[in-house]
Amino acid sequence: MSKRVNLLEGNILSSLTKLALPIMATSLVNMAYNMTDMIWIGRVGPGAVAAVGAAGMYMWLSQGIAVLARMGGQVKVAQSLGAGDAPLAGRFAQNSLQLGLLLSTVFTLIMLIFNKPLIGFFNLNDPTVVRDARIYLVVVSLGIVSSVTLLVFTGLITATGNSKTPFIATVLGLLLNIVLDPLLIFGLGPIPAMGVGGAAAATVLAQMLVVVIFLLYARRDTHLFCHVQIRRRPELPLLRELLRIGLPSAMQSMLFTLVSMVIARLIASWGDAAVAVQKVGSQIESISWMTADGFSAAVSSFVGQNYGAGNLQRAKKGYWTSLITIVGWGIFSSLLLIFCAAPIFRIFIPQESVLPLGVDYLVILGVSQIPMCVDIITAGAFAGFGHTLPPSLATTLLVASRIPMAMVLSRTALGLNGIWWSISITSILRGLVLLCLILIFFRRMAKKKKTTTSLSQ
Repeated sequence: MSKRVNLLEGNILSSLTKLALPIMATSLVNMAYNMTDMIWIGRVGPGAVAAVGAAGMYMWLSQGIAVLARMGGQVKVAQSLGAGDAPLAGRFAQNSLQLGLLLSTVFTLIMLIFNKPLIGFFNLNDPTVVRDARIYLVVVSLGIVSSVTLLVFTGLITATGNSKTPFIATVLGLLLNIVLDPLLIFGLGPIPAMGVGGAAAATVLAQMLVVVIFLLYARRDTHLFCHVQIRRRPELPLLRELLRIGLPSAMQSMLFTLVSMVIARLIASWGDAAVAVQKVGSQIESISWMTADGFSAAVSSFVGQNYGAGNLQRAKKGYWTSLITIVGWGIFSSLLLIFCAAPIFRIFIPQESVLPLGVDYLVILGVSQIPMCVDIITAGAFAGFGHTLPPSLATTLLVASRIPMAMVLSRTALGLNGIWWSISITSILRGLVLLCLILIFFRRMAKKKKTTTSLSQ
């Protein structure tokens, strides 16, 4: 049975579902990587969670590099395949991988050399937490190249209509991570207890396994990677096209992380427990946004292939079908976070003194899950059309507004909850703004098509 889904023909919902389900499952598995770490590290204590949360911000920042290489590669590969030009798709894939390798190597060196001032930015209170954060950052930085490479591979393979292979590879990586986490964190026999460093090492080794699986797949692939020659010199025209599409989304991703780092610095004034709450709470919330992000990747590939094939109407129908589907998931996520906050948070940090802070976080963020899902799906559709700048600009402005909003609201009677509300409110606004933008975009495309048709008659 073929692992590749035909996105150009057949029932739209069926095609999207076949492509999206493995991607969504892959996103949930990726989320499970982090949750597995949090569950075990939470048994060490809130201080260890705070250390991983601070250092993890820089790993989150590295995802911007992956977005830069992945977004342009996925879109141009999908559009090229839709247009029937597999060799061109291979050249875009090659340049996408080369770009990811170069940037991730540079980022790794920066993390290793400047780990002390980078952790010092957060003004953590406990010297032990600072030490653990530095250890975690140094160890996990050794896997940045693998992390970026596997995300780029995932995007490229998904663009071909194959989402099952990334899912299988990611599951195998998770299984390794599940085995290694307790073994390396707490030690066993001759294996010493490494604490947070062990959690980082488990993640790095699991990511390396996934990359190896992708390389083995690429050697046997006859659809896309047979046209990739990784040793060939990068092509500047193709790199410029990749950067045109990927740079707005990458800048948005990195700014989002930088804003989160500033927010984390504000949160630190409430103590290391508050930092731990943000780290764990964001992991729990990722149940919603990582699933939506997985569906968004399917939408991007679907829209990209159909747009490349000149079937604009099918591309638009694919977006609306996806939007309706993901709103249902947003409703479920909201209900889960609002009404099951306490038992869910207790899984990660069992200390009763921290529980009220965690419940407040999940309930407040639960309010914004539906518009957040709309935001993510719409951004994926824009990417498929090759227009990443408008949504990125709108999202960047709203994300940046979190800082002044958090500073103002946290000085009111809301206190720490004011920071959580700044995140929730801006997420709601992002969903509404992006929905308006794509309606305007569709109207302009329809008008342009009508004008072109009239001139040709």
